Amino acid sequence: MHMSRNVYSGLGLVLLAVAFLVFTLVNNLWFSGARLDLTENKLYTLSAGSEAIIGRIDEPLNLYFFFSEKASQDLTTLRAYANRVRELLQEYELLAGGKIRLTLVDPEPFSEAQDQAAAFGLQAVPVNNAGDELYFGLAATNALDDQQVIGFFQPDKEEFLEYEISKLIQNLQVIEKPRIGLLSSLKMQGDMDMNTFASTPGWIVADQLAEAFDIESIGLDAETLPERLDVLMLVHPHNLSEPLLESIDQFALAGGRVLVFVDPLAEAQVPQSNPMMPAAPAKLPSDFPLLSHWGVVLQADKVLGDAQQALTVGGADGQPIRHLGILGMQQENFNLDDVTLSSLETLNVSSAGILDLQEDRTTTIEVLIASSEFAMPIDRIRFETLSDPADLQMDFKATGIRYPMAVRITGPVVTAYPDNDMAAATDGVNDAATGVVSAGAMGQLNVIVVADTDILSDRLWVQVQDFFGQRIASPWANNGDFVTNAVENLAGSSDLISIRSRGRFSRPFDVVQDLRREAEARYLTSANDLQAQLADTERQLSELQASRDEQTQLSMSPEQEVALLQFQAQKLRIRKELRDVRHQLDKDIEALGTTLKFINIALLPLLLVLLLMAIHYVRRRRVFDEPYAP
Repeated sequence: MHMSRNVYSGLGLVLLAVAFLVFTLVNNLWFSGARLDLTENKLYTLSAGSEAIIGRIDEPLNLYFFFSEKASQDLTTLRAYANRVRELLQEYELLAGGKIRLTLVDPEPFSEAQDQAAAFGLQAVPVNNAGDELYFGLAATNALDDQQVIGFFQPDKEEFLEYEISKLIQNLQVIEKPRIGLLSSLKMQGDMDMNTFASTPGWIVADQLAEAFDIESIGLDAETLPERLDVLMLVHPHNLSEPLLESIDQFALAGGRVLVFVDPLAEAQVPQSNPMMPAAPAKLPSDFPLLSHWGVVLQADKVLGDAQQALTVGGADGQPIRHLGILGMQQENFNLDDVTLSSLETLNVSSAGILDLQEDRTTTIEVLIASSEFAMPIDRIRFETLSDPADLQMDFKATGIRYPMAVRITGPVVTAYPDNDMAAATDGVNDAATGVVSAGAMGQLNVIVVADTDILSDRLWVQVQDFFGQRIASPWANNGDFVTNAVENLAGSSDLISIRSRGRFSRPFDVVQDLRREAEARYLTSANDLQAQLADTERQLSELQASRDEQTQLSMSPEQEVALLQFQAQKLRIRKELRDVRHQLDKDIEALGTTLKFINIALLPLLLVLLLMAIHYVRRRRVFDEPYAP
């Protein structure tokens, strides 16, 4: 009997092993292409944009994934990320159906594979004092021997992994990049400091645009636009010549796409002081008269203030304070139906403007970005002399209006210069080939207007570091994505838009933000009154101290001494009350934190213990209640 059981057990194990081998063989032969992605953010599922790019591959592409296995043995985190990259590349190869050939390369020292990696220009990173170098990059070639390279995969940029790979594949298929005309009064593409004669690097957003497009710089003194532009990008335009404005008008109405960044106060416009040159003019608001003809007007003397979206900065006293002019726009501020914003999460702006929509317009205007209801216009001049962000809260009162900050303008409009020579040369027609619109013809606009130029500057969205001689950008907001999305959308390509920023930059605590805003509104009146009392007390104290001269300083009257002591005591009391008010702002948030700690640490474990005890009690009762069966 025991022998039979042993035989059956052994036979069962053999059959189980055979069944496992058969299942593995069948799975590899018939279901090797099946995938089931159960990750939270669908990390192994390619987006629709990537699938569209893969679907347009007409000739096979070769991908070479270089990773140093031996040099990375002690780098467990990097090896895990390398597996992630490898599996994603295999997903590209699988979906391409033979049009992508993936080769895994281990560039060992002094090998032909290492020479191949160096020939592609991949970045080797030293990993120890022994001089071992690590390769972790991707090279790709097409049938014409064109090359595209990702020099090194950085683990901290994992959310951009699919975008970088898809962009590499698309660049191998594009014969000619879209041509973008860039006219900017700000030094976006780098400059030279006339005091030190040292060159300053360009903005990261300009570098990103240069990677994806053919950038044609246009001088402020130009008379006409260059030919064959796909998109015209204007940044803080002012004092443009009439012939150039006429050329822009003709370009827009003849089907050209325009992206405009205007600003009531461009903080990035820093005049250089050169003793050999005349004094630089003060910062001026943007001046682009064509906007009003297209149905939009920038409030040049107002800056958008928003208590709901205000970001925290350092105050004059070193304490953190929310700056009403530096805003973090979230998805509730976006028009998520627009492709340029649908996948974005955070846009940071500073001293942004407000766009007024004219009622007597012929165009259609769609608001892309708007403030919250807890906003109000603030005089521009207050920001020019602002030393303490707390001053902006003194008389701030939300209007309940959502102010437009970015819009899309489409639809018909006539030329703003009906008497110019180009328009007079034709009669009632639009010539798309030459970019000429006659005086009587209606042109179709496609324009995006953004009322902030600081959105482009590095300080609001990206941290730049030097990595072995290369500038590495680590974004913490979607500003660069928005600009690239807008240009690509206007240029007619939107495949990469759906791929950018699949990971979240931040997960704000909405309840905490609402509590902070309500607390500020509740205690703002008290703080303003105390500030006024403090200013009046300091004024009277200064007057009393100034009234003493050298003769009376040592022989003050008893009344003056009493008054001086009273003013000093009152000043200390008011400052203490102000500190109490500031501490009160965080009282509700601290109470919420205490409640959450109690729930997580005490309440939930207690409920779980009680539940287990109840289950145990029920089971024991069932055992005792069952009839005894001898």
